[in-house]
Amino acid sequence: MLTAFARAFKTPDLRKKLLFTLGIIVLYRVGTHIPIPGVDYRSVQECVDQASGNQGLFGLVNMFSGGALLQITIFALGIMPYITASIILQLLTVVIPRLEALKKEGQSGTAKITQYTRYLTVALAILQGTGLVATARSGSLFQGCTVAQQVVPDTAIFPTIVMVICMTAGTALVMWLGELITDRGIGNGMSILMFISIAATFPSALWAIKQQGKLADGWIEFGTVIAVGLVMVGLVVFVEQAQRRIPVQYAKRMIGRRSYGGTSTYIPLKVNQAGVIPVIFASSLLYIPALIVQFANSQAGWATWITQNLADTGAPAHITVYFFLIIFFAFFYVAISFNPEEVADNMKKYGGFIPGIRAGRPTAEYLSYVLNRITWPGSLYLGLIALVPTMALAGFGANQNFPFGGTSILIIVGVGLETVKQIESQLQQRNYEGFLR
Repeated sequence: MLTAFARAFKTPDLRKKLLFTLGIIVLYRVGTHIPIPGVDYRSVQECVDQASGNQGLFGLVNMFSGGALLQITIFALGIMPYITASIILQLLTVVIPRLEALKKEGQSGTAKITQYTRYLTVALAILQGTGLVATARSGSLFQGCTVAQQVVPDTAIFPTIVMVICMTAGTALVMWLGELITDRGIGNGMSILMFISIAATFPSALWAIKQQGKLADGWIEFGTVIAVGLVMVGLVVFVEQAQRRIPVQYAKRMIGRRSYGGTSTYIPLKVNQAGVIPVIFASSLLYIPALIVQFANSQAGWATWITQNLADTGAPAHITVYFFLIIFFAFFYVAISFNPEEVADNMKKYGGFIPGIRAGRPTAEYLSYVLNRITWPGSLYLGLIALVPTMALAGFGANQNFPFGGTSILIIVGVGLETVKQIESQLQQRNYEGFLR
């Protein structure tokens, strides 16, 4: 990885792209520390210090915003509205025929879906920004903080509208910065910003574990966490790179005096075909009942049961539901993102076939059978990785900011591998050009 970056900086074009990407990253991190108007910054800092290690329901969103959510800055919502909008549009593509037709139109259809995603991102940012301001005003954002009611001192309508507009504009700016990285930089812009947001919380979380440790001034706990993190990274890299290659043979065709086809290739089916999306889906779904209880402020039996079983991350009911939700969403997402019948039809159209399998429907059934078999270990792997923070809490008393959580590790490793692959592919392209000259 370091070798790829060193070679990239020696190439003028890649060096410009890398420096441009680094510049956008610096601008993004500066924005995460600029508070919005109408917020008492001293009260926010005092509440953040009191709530350190106990972010509760907002831990996931705070992680994706690089810690900006609890700071209530202009980038407080981070990239989360765009992620949510992208997932919603991807799911609606299967349900709405118009969107499915746009997806098949190629580049023009993809551009139209991207435009819809932007509109939905702004709408979600307005909704989430309004919810965040209302939560901060009520004092529910920092539970247990003595000055939580002073975070937003002015509760008039106009300052509230200004705060929502600032956060919505910040989300639109983050979306634009991500698209700039995709067009002029290295890697997928949204993934890079998500990577930076999560990685930014690592140093403080690791140091907090060291300070809270009791063995050898916390160094034993610190070293244990580092060791667990390295093992997890190795496991995630191994599984993320694992794939089942389905061999495909293309028949030779004669067109005039030239022959075409007759080549062999393969269809790569990853063990973790769904990526980190099942974990995000399951986490978001489990947050809904806990949020309802929090805003309802009820002491009824159902509210108590939800608080003790679903809201408590260490409760057996929460762990069981979370694990099975991840497995369900892994199969669900693979089913809507990979269509065996479409792949089989395209192979048949161009004269391709799997050795030993008839073209057409038997090929689709074979691909579906293989995909279901490899999705089982992939979904179980996702479930186990996602439960690592819970096991850490039970094992040696780590706080809720345990840095090597399943979601964060999956995103960081996945984005890192994809970025390095893109750098290496561009380096190889330039080497081939020099060789041909």
